[in-house]
Amino acid sequence: PRPDEVLLGFGEMRCTENLSPTGDLTEAAARLFDLLHRLDATGQPIAVAPVPGTGLGQAINDRLRRAAAPRP
Repeated sequence: PRPDEVLLGFGEMRCTENLSPTGDLTEAAARLFDLLHRLDATGQPIAVAPVPGTGLGQAINDRLRRAAAPRP
């Protein structure tokens, strides 16, 4: 992330918040919205670590793309 960003991580990494430190997609899916709301409340831009695009990862990535889309 850039210095002004908070980082939503996945797997073993240093980050502001982590969807699943162990890389578990079920845990990541369960924590996604809570952590996005928590990071959004900081008022800083949010950077997101890559999440595998298989299984539940497809749904997580879809939600992340939707959350990042411009609002009308």
